[in-house]
Amino acid sequence: MTSRTHNSPATRIGLISDTHNLVRPEVLQYLAGCDAIIHAGDICKQAVLDALAQIAPVTAVRGNNDIDEPVALLSTHVKLTVQQVTILVVHDIADVVDDPRREGIDVVVTGHSHKPAISERDGVLFVNPGSAGPRRFKLPISAGLLIIEGAHASATFDSLVT
Repeated sequence: MTSRTHNSPATRIGLISDTHNLVRPEVLQYLAGCDAIIHAGDICKQAVLDALAQIAPVTAVRGNNDIDEPVALLSTHVKLTVQQVTILVVHDIADVVDDPRREGIDVVVTGHSHKPAISERDGVLFVNPGSAGPRRFKLPISAGLLIIEGAHASATFDSLVT
């Protein structure tokens, strides 16, 4: 019989994408209290990242609409490790390697589609928090949370505006 103990407290990471230069007060309220924030691209203006950085440290990638400096200088892929979980952040899921598990990736965070989704494939958690920016078609305005405890990661997303 084995017992599992978590020596470290949970890390709460706010997940957003596709803000398209819009920082909604609902998003700032949702992200309040997070230990870190991941922005999965289509930021458009540095002011978005500056506003998020008032809440927690921000990791961001460049999306297809991030054409003006300084956001145009962001990397298209970022890999980070939180506790014992390795996270790959990329704007478009089409840019993810075929077998992220072989690359040591535990969680993939994407954006681009504006459609919030959480799935697990071959032991890798895929999270798209949807769009926190301007409404597109009838898709929700949403953001997500990634909770990491040791080597375990779980994700949720919430609609922020009705």
